[in-house]
Amino acid sequence: MGLNENVRIDAIRVRELKLPFRVPFRISQGLMPMRRSLIVEIESDGVVGYGESAPGEEPFYSEETVGTVRTLYDELFLPRLVGRSFSSIDDFDAELRLGVRGNPFARTGMENAYWDVVCQQSGISLTEAIADRMRSMGLPKEHAEPSGQIPSGVSIGIPEDRQTSTLACSIEEYLAEGYRRVKIKICPGWDVEACRAAREATGEDFPLWTDANASFRLDEHIDIFRAMDDFGLLFHEQPLHYTDLLEHARLAKTIRTPLCLDESLKDARCGRQAIETGASKIWNIKVQRIGGLCEALRIYELAVRNNIALWGGTMPESGIGSQVILALAAFPAFTYPADVESSSRWYKPGYDPVEITMATDGTIATPQFAGVAEVLDFDRYEKFSCEVLRRGRG
Repeated sequence: MGLNENVRIDAIRVRELKLPFRVPFRISQGLMPMRRSLIVEIESDGVVGYGESAPGEEPFYSEETVGTVRTLYDELFLPRLVGRSFSSIDDFDAELRLGVRGNPFARTGMENAYWDVVCQQSGISLTEAIADRMRSMGLPKEHAEPSGQIPSGVSIGIPEDRQTSTLACSIEEYLAEGYRRVKIKICPGWDVEACRAAREATGEDFPLWTDANASFRLDEHIDIFRAMDDFGLLFHEQPLHYTDLLEHARLAKTIRTPLCLDESLKDARCGRQAIETGASKIWNIKVQRIGGLCEALRIYELAVRNNIALWGGTMPESGIGSQVILALAAFPAFTYPADVESSSRWYKPGYDPVEITMATDGTIATPQFAGVAEVLDFDRYEKFSCEVLRRGRG
């Protein structure tokens, strides 16, 4: 069945969702004690689609915050969109970009809610909808056939006590749960010894990589990267400044460990620049960071046609927003285990409105339902969120 992409937007509601993390999550730039996000509800002819915008509370990862997204919704997107009809997802994506520079997290919440409406109207899962779109893009069949599950990897923050023994214990616990890969957060001063402890905990051949969240400087820290070459890491994720592809290209030529782009990969244009400069042949796709699924598909096509290895990341979102990368990461160009983890990894039992579970073999099933509403726990959703914006009937 083809996609019915025609949508008249009768109403848009925005709810703020608050989910306390089971354990606060620390990266190089800051501490996240809670996942606050905005859930967009687009209503069209009685169908409600759900999308999530999940920036930080402070602008340490992106320029956007929950507050800036809410303001953009209130002052621009809701007045502009409600009452309008769109003939396709691409038309809607173009409208979100019209006169709007950047703001990918805000666009993601809106666009993914539109995709959810389309899936319900068409009676197909988001995974099937993506496959339909990939076929229309002319991608080779071997890159447009999804699997029924994705391998899950765990992302481990910097321990509050900065003890490598604490890191090692955490790794051992997650390995016992079945995770297929370990990623550790690093920063200057928490680098070589952290890698050593992690490698000892995982064993020599287990998939292991680092994520620096752009906290290192090339000239100042080059010896640290040379030392980390000894640990057989799959790659370093976003080691250097998020705007500097040229320095990533220099580092890539200097060390043995490959590099992966995260914050630097803003869109397909940045991907083309990364290919041209030789900055990286491994990319992380976070749907939130790049502005939605339409842009993710453009990046996917670019990756397929240029032999780029992909993997899927999260902010992390709740189970509502995570459905998008769960569906996309089921496709073959996604080479490495994703950062989509079970809800119990992040939140207390009974909190996540869409519960994500991981099988004992470290895999998570891809979406097979026609719309988030089929799996949304409305009691949890109502309990942990509140309406903050509304426009239109319904």
